Amino acid sequence: MSETIKATELPMVGIFNNNYRFEIPEYQRPYSWTTEEVGELLDDLSYAARQSSNSADASPYFLGSVVIIKNDTAPEAEIIDGQQRITTLTIMLCVLRELAGEYGGAIDIYIRSPGQHFAGIPDHFRLTIRDRDSEFFQDNIQKMGRMSDFLDNPPANLPDSRQRMLENASHLWKELSKLDKAGRDALTGFIIQHCYLVVVSTSDQGSAYRIFSVLNDRGLALSPTDILKAQIIGGIEDDSTARYTKIWEDEEEDLGRDDFRDLFAHIRMIYMKNKMRRALQDEFLEGVLGVKRSEDLDSAKAKSFIDKIVKPYSDLYEEISTSSFQREAASDNEKINRYLRYLNQLDNFDWIPPVLEYFIRNEYNSGALVQFIQDLERLAYGMFIRRANINERINRYADTLRAIQNSEELFEDDSVLQLRTEEKTAILQALEGNVYSQVRVRRPLLLRLDSLLSTGGAIYEFPVLTIEHVLPQNPHKCSQWLEWFPDVEMRNLWMHRLANLVLLSRKRNSAANNREFNDKKVTYFLTRDGVSPFALTTQVVAEEKWTPNVLERRQKELIDLLKKEWRLD
Repeated sequence: MSETIKATELPMVGIFNNNYRFEIPEYQRPYSWTTEEVGELLDDLSYAARQSSNSADASPYFLGSVVIIKNDTAPEAEIIDGQQRITTLTIMLCVLRELAGEYGGAIDIYIRSPGQHFAGIPDHFRLTIRDRDSEFFQDNIQKMGRMSDFLDNPPANLPDSRQRMLENASHLWKELSKLDKAGRDALTGFIIQHCYLVVVSTSDQGSAYRIFSVLNDRGLALSPTDILKAQIIGGIEDDSTARYTKIWEDEEEDLGRDDFRDLFAHIRMIYMKNKMRRALQDEFLEGVLGVKRSEDLDSAKAKSFIDKIVKPYSDLYEEISTSSFQREAASDNEKINRYLRYLNQLDNFDWIPPVLEYFIRNEYNSGALVQFIQDLERLAYGMFIRRANINERINRYADTLRAIQNSEELFEDDSVLQLRTEEKTAILQALEGNVYSQVRVRRPLLLRLDSLLSTGGAIYEFPVLTIEHVLPQNPHKCSQWLEWFPDVEMRNLWMHRLANLVLLSRKRNSAANNREFNDKKVTYFLTRDGVSPFALTTQVVAEEKWTPNVLERRQKELIDLLKKEWRLD
């Protein structure tokens, strides 16, 4: 039987060349990476490039794997897994090319093959994305000389996938523009020469999907905490090994393997207060346990770590991650858990290490815990709404951890826990803008607003929760919507802002979305018993009209609620 599967480690120079002509099939999901993932990738690449420049022998940087369907005799390669990464790398190279000016042609060869006229081979892009976005991607990003105008004059009302392309290209342009030419050249060279992908290729779709399933199956692969368990328990040299093994395994079982691993990442952050750059188990030994090799870990230190760190932090982490904190004062417990629920709705968990550390140190001071969790929630949502990147978040929480550990005053205006004046301004600007297009922001923000309208008591566990526009994005001709909003600019001004968005406990219905206001309220915004479960939506149902004046009033009311709650004045 002939070989149908190959796995090869290749640098970018061996991937973006004539051996491969990558295509993303139409059935693949749309491009969805946000500036969060893109910013983290750029930060990791920049860090690795700087480390490489300080070393005589640069180490390869692995970007993960890509699964393709490819015939050995032809360059066409259909991407089954890895399209987000390949597309983002293409965008990054396009930005670097544009910023290189007259030298951009040297980078363009990794984006576009010039073709061979007399051999009858036309020029082509090395990556072709899904048909529905392909022309947009080529015209605005892949073609040389187009991106600058695209970013200066972005189209309005783009579909989500194209909006992500625009936002990510803009973010990369802004960040890479901060480097001088030498810095960008060094980064480009590092990406092309020293960044590797594992290319797994197969000649048929069935094999490709089996590989995809294996690569994405969590299974029971050896985790960092399994390695640390062997190293730490192995440091216990007396007959208490069984007891400490049981403590460890009980805590892991209570949390589950994934959360237990995350707990160790949070503990590492509490000690090291910086972004993880190496394998968790490697950084943990030196940064948390204070030894360079596991052989140097003595029995007393291993026991102390399990007794004083693993057990209490694991128990507390379970309460924090499930919003079920329980101590003496029941009323304070409810306040604390309410704010924990708000925090657990965010798209990141970088806030957990400061909460763990503060709660461990002030476990039975309920008043301090309430004040801390309220102020931390304010800070976390502030960074979330203005889309602070991962590096800013980590640095801010690291400073908060230092302040906690140094017993600094946290509740004064100049504390690292409090919002600065310029941060309040940025938050308010974001709240006044296009909230709907901030895909990760819109749902937690609307739920947070709804909690304020329902005096904080609402807890929702609906299997379906969607966000709907009141004023539809494409109102029918001759509809009442166009009487209320005859001006296109006025419609675009209000379309995606807070005032025009509601929560629904049902799937979207594109036909219902375009109905007239009164019909839409009764048949779409209400449940069968005539009541909306969301205070935010009930307010809209109570309105008789939906005009610019109503939206303006509503916008002010909603912003004022958030301003009061988060002290944004």
